[in-house]
Amino acid sequence: MRFLTEDPWERLALIRESAPNLLLQMLLRGANGVGYKNYPDNVVKYFVRQAAAGGIDLFRVFDCLNWVDNMRVSMDAINEENRLCEAAICYTGDLLNSARPKYDLKYYVSLAQELEKAGAHIIALKDMAGLLKPAAAKVLFTALREATSLPIHFHTHDTSGIAAATVLAAVDAGVDAVDAAMDALSGNTSQPCLGSIVEALSGSERDPGLDPEWIRKISFYWEAVRGQYAAFESDLKGPASEVYLHEMPGGQFTNLKEQARSLGLESRWHKVAQTYADVNKMFGDIVKVTPSSKVVGDMALMMVSQDLTVADVENPAKDIAFPDSVVAMLKGDLGQPPGGWPEAIQKKALKGDAPYTEVPGSLLPPADLDAERLTVEEKIGRKVDDFEFASYLMYPKVFTDYALAADTYGPVSVLPTHAYFYGLADGEEMFADIERGKTLVVVNQAASAPDTQGMVTVFFELNGQPRRIKVPDRNRAATSAVRQKADQSNPAHLGAPMPGVISRVFVSTGQSVKAGDVLVSIEAMKMETALHAERDGTIAEVQVKAGDQIDAKDLLIVYGA
Repeated sequence: MRFLTEDPWERLALIRESAPNLLLQMLLRGANGVGYKNYPDNVVKYFVRQAAAGGIDLFRVFDCLNWVDNMRVSMDAINEENRLCEAAICYTGDLLNSARPKYDLKYYVSLAQELEKAGAHIIALKDMAGLLKPAAAKVLFTALREATSLPIHFHTHDTSGIAAATVLAAVDAGVDAVDAAMDALSGNTSQPCLGSIVEALSGSERDPGLDPEWIRKISFYWEAVRGQYAAFESDLKGPASEVYLHEMPGGQFTNLKEQARSLGLESRWHKVAQTYADVNKMFGDIVKVTPSSKVVGDMALMMVSQDLTVADVENPAKDIAFPDSVVAMLKGDLGQPPGGWPEAIQKKALKGDAPYTEVPGSLLPPADLDAERLTVEEKIGRKVDDFEFASYLMYPKVFTDYALAADTYGPVSVLPTHAYFYGLADGEEMFADIERGKTLVVVNQAASAPDTQGMVTVFFELNGQPRRIKVPDRNRAATSAVRQKADQSNPAHLGAPMPGVISRVFVSTGQSVKAGDVLVSIEAMKMETALHAERDGTIAEVQVKAGDQIDAKDLLIVYGA
């Protein structure tokens, strides 16, 4: 929805129709659904019901802190829909490293037994960062095999470059299923290479029986597809043992690099990686997977952009504007890690608010689904079906933006990839199959210069008939006013800690504030940070408004004398 303006439910239906005899699996973040926050129980249940109706057979459920209590709503909902429930244990740390005893063999075995009692049909080990080493895999899967009679599924990433060796060790130890990626899409932060694993097991007692010729044919297709997305590729050129330092999930690695780039920190990436590791220790050595990994990443980016050390953050006398995601996590919004949160950092981040230890979803009242449906239908000016409504419940703004764009531009999923991302050159012709037997022939003729609103008039032929339309110019560079910088020596000045967009302004000129009051909120690449008043006072000037693009150290607020 966000990046391709496509309907995920339509995509699911097409896959289900084309592959009727294969299990379709999805990943579900427990109480977080497919989002980054907690949802009321009835919202999670509604989403599971629609996913099951749409064709999902097997749900892999996990919790970002391995808190089984936080997984129960999802697991119960899956079982109510008579679908397969694969409960995942997220692997972190180093099983054979006695210096990190928090995540030992007993910890993982106990989790597996607890998940079996909770109603799991399959146990998954989700090694989201690719940290499990071959020797540890042999020990761990041997123990899990003895602890449960349920099928065991292993998922890992190849960031370090040795994931295939870990997979083979897991196979030797009795694992039942492993995840691998088609050759052309494998390696680095993806999964290990399917074709190579199949060849390595060929002729053994655990030969999976897949045809190497067909694997190669399918991989050739994806090799061509991958070329269409070259502009979005990670710049990771080969294996990176640095993953054992920072422990970033494979799915986060490229996202965090892009966030760092947008904040002007691309040249300091290795500092970001080290700070990510430092933040993890500061938070008590936690499981890092969406959304907890995002919180660690938010904090690391904030610290590097402001040149803060762990000692600065932990210093009770130094005021810190913690990202909102950090405050929410330490309050209990994502659940509880083993042993709880470090008390000192929790107290500092919450600024007097009391944390809680209950299951977050239990504190949320049920959503009024009828009222929510009316709200979205008013926003987009039409009725929504049950699948669309499930999308809205998970991502209200993303769905609303998608639906309005889809109503404006039609089914852009039929566009060839290069045409969607890069447009057509003057005189270039394109064919779009909008339904069986109905093809549109589009010829781009010319485009005007951007007008004062940044809109371009495009002249084209549609099935031989001349047409024109106004569209936003995506190549137009964003412009922003040059802003006054905050004087760091002036205590009346509040400057921006990082570049971003002002999402909300909570104060106005002449308003009295008390220490701890929220002044403004800044959004930068999915990270939101609230800036609090450091002292009592009166606001003399507000230099920004919601929607303004700002740079680091721009002057935002001026206190009165």
